[in-house]
Amino acid sequence: MGVVVDPGVPPEVAGLLRANAPLLSRIRAGWVPPAEARPSRSRSPSGAALLAATPVVIALMAVLLASQIRAAGFVLLGMYVFIVLIRIASMNEVTEDHRPRERDVYEQARWYDGRYLLQEDFDQEARTVLMRAQRAIGSVLRSHVNAEGLLDDARNAVMLPAQEWEIARLLAKLSALRLEHRELLARGIAPEVAAVIEPLERALVNSEAAVVARVEALERYAAHVADAERAYHARSQIEELRARLPRYEELLAESGADSFAVPEIERLAEDADVLERTLRRSVQSAHEAFRYLEG
Repeated sequence: MGVVVDPGVPPEVAGLLRANAPLLSRIRAGWVPPAEARPSRSRSPSGAALLAATPVVIALMAVLLASQIRAAGFVLLGMYVFIVLIRIASMNEVTEDHRPRERDVYEQARWYDGRYLLQEDFDQEARTVLMRAQRAIGSVLRSHVNAEGLLDDARNAVMLPAQEWEIARLLAKLSALRLEHRELLARGIAPEVAAVIEPLERALVNSEAAVVARVEALERYAAHVADAERAYHARSQIEELRARLPRYEELLAESGADSFAVPEIERLAEDADVLERTLRRSVQSAHEAFRYLEG
C-alpha cells in the first residue's frame, strides 16, 4: 500500500516521501541522521600541488636516470604515477554533497509531519479497506476512457487522491482508537465502566461502516468505469473491422461469392452503433456515480 501522502503536499516532496518508506519508519521511531561531516582536505594531494610538483619530479627523475642509481629514478616514477592515479580516482568519486542525503528526507518528514501516513499507522482491518479504495482509484485513473477525456479526467485527478487521503486519515485514526480500546479491555473493565464502553464500541463500529460506505461508493464508480472501458475497447475493435469491410466485400465480389456473404459481416455497422450507445450509457452511469462521491 506504500506511503499515503496528503495531495496538498508538493509533488516533488510527495515523491520523495513515497520512495523512502523504510527511512520514514526509522525517523518515526526516533532515528536522527548524523551531522554532515566536512570533506577532508588531507586525504590526497590537490590538483594544483600535483601540477606544481610535476616539473620538479621530472627533472629529478631525469637526473636519477642519468646517474648510477637509475633504479631510484624508476622508483620515483612509480610513486608519482601511483599518487596521480589515486588523485584521479578521488576526483571520479561522487562527493558527499552530491549523494542523496538522508537528512533531506529527515527534514521533509519533520516539516510535513502529519501529512503522510505509513503502513504501521493502520491495523490489519484498516489496511484491507484502504487497499480496496486504492485499487478502485487506480483502476479509474489508469483507464483509457479517463485518459481520452470521456470521464471528467481533471476532476478525477483532483478528487480521487483527496478521497484516498481522507479515507486513509480516517482509517489511521480509527486504527489508533481501536488499539487503545483493545489495550483498555485487556487490562480489565470494572462493572461501573461497562456501561460507558458499549457506546464507545458502537462509535467505532459506526465510524468504520461510514468509511467502508465511502470505499464501496468508489468501487461502484470504478465498476461503471470498467463497463465503459470494455465498451470502449469493443467499439474500437468494431470500428477497425468496419474499416476492413470494403476489402472483404471486394474479395467476395471478385470470387463470385458475394451472394453468400455472411450476415454477421453486414451487421458490423449495427454492432458499432449498439456499442456506441452502450459506451455512452456506461460513461453516463460513471458520471452519476462520481456525483454521488461528491456527496
